[in-house]
Amino acid sequence: MKKLFLMLALFSAVLSANAQIATENSNALDNIGVGITAGVSTPLDFNSVFPLNLNGGIKVTKDFTPTFGVQFEGLAVFNDNHFADMKTMVKATNIGLNGAINLSNAFWGYMGTPRTWEVSAVAGIGWLRAWDIKDNSLTAKTGADIAFNFGRAKQHSLVLTPAVYWNLHKIDAIQFNKNGAQLALNLSYIYHFRTSNGTHHFKTYDIGAMISEIDRLNGALAECESREPKVIEKIVVKEVVVNKEAANQSSATNTITTPTGATVRANDGSQWIVPFAFDSSKISQEAKFILERIGENTVVDITATASPSGSKAHNQWLSEARAKAVADFLSRRGVKVNSAVGKGVDAVSGKTAIVTVAQ
Repeated sequence: MKKLFLMLALFSAVLSANAQIATENSNALDNIGVGITAGVSTPLDFNSVFPLNLNGGIKVTKDFTPTFGVQFEGLAVFNDNHFADMKTMVKATNIGLNGAINLSNAFWGYMGTPRTWEVSAVAGIGWLRAWDIKDNSLTAKTGADIAFNFGRAKQHSLVLTPAVYWNLHKIDAIQFNKNGAQLALNLSYIYHFRTSNGTHHFKTYDIGAMISEIDRLNGALAECESREPKVIEKIVVKEVVVNKEAANQSSATNTITTPTGATVRANDGSQWIVPFAFDSSKISQEAKFILERIGENTVVDITATASPSGSKAHNQWLSEARAKAVADFLSRRGVKVNSAVGKGVDAVSGKTAIVTVAQ
């Protein structure tokens, strides 16, 4: 009894460890595998081991969860050890329906794809037909599947199955008796069809990671709402005078008013503040209005940064995306982009990016 309690405690610990991993629901025709099987068997009483009984057939599997599934198995037996010297080539057929428990996933959890090696417990009932003497019997199977999963998506399986096939009607009453049983060893190849989620197996989601990301975004949103609501992220565009005509244009556009009514003044007659939404590299209508003031054929160097709220890698990616977005927009208008660089977080302001129009 003490061992039983220890096993239950261990199983509960395993379930708790995987409680934040959710498995996607599957359709009725998902997670089906079809294959062939072949092997040998001998009487379990070992009174006459040879000749070994050869068998072969088909196997169809259906997994309801990563842990529980069913198997349909149809076998034909070709030798006659314990089959009363039958004269037909196929001595007997056995059709069975078995339940399967994936012990690897039950105890160590399912991580989104099958392991290379997995072990399952298999048991079920079947119907045996002895063709020469036209005898029908109820059968049972108890065994284990040792699966080697391979392929890029683990869509192929080679399964070694040691099992006992019990003839429950061999004696007058239904019973498990070694005198009416066969010890078998089969090797099966199973192909797992593609499922509706685009894989060949169940898909999982890390709920814990999702909750952490939601908390991070909520924190960023709260910080954003506490700021001045006009402009969250900014890019400063600086134009360097390259000729007299450009100088006149720069002077004429020293101060502009955006569609939202905001007035933007250049620091030295050649800078514009271009707004970006928080955590976004999309050029807004207000940003377009400002960038369109840069004259055609002007040569530009673009440097962009991001706010410090995200990770270092994310900020670097965002700053590069912003620089590219501005460069693409200006290039389409005939502005010549000399360089476009993202530098992550601005060391001074923490949220300002500079776009310089240079000779």
